[in-house]
Amino acid sequence: MDVNTLRSAVTVITFILFIGIVMWSLSKRRTAEFEEAAQLPFGQDD
Repeated sequence: MDVNTLRSAVTVITFILFIGIVMWSLSKRRTAEFEEAAQLPFGQDD
C-alpha cells in the first residue's frame, strides 16, 4: 500500500465522518434537544 493511497483513504473517511456529523446536527429529531441546551445558560437563578 502506497502512502498516497493511505492518505487518500484517510481523507475520504474523514470527509464521510464530517458529512455524518453535519447531518446529525441538522437533524429534525435533534432540534428539541438542541433548543433546550441553548436555553440552559438563561435558566439559572442568581
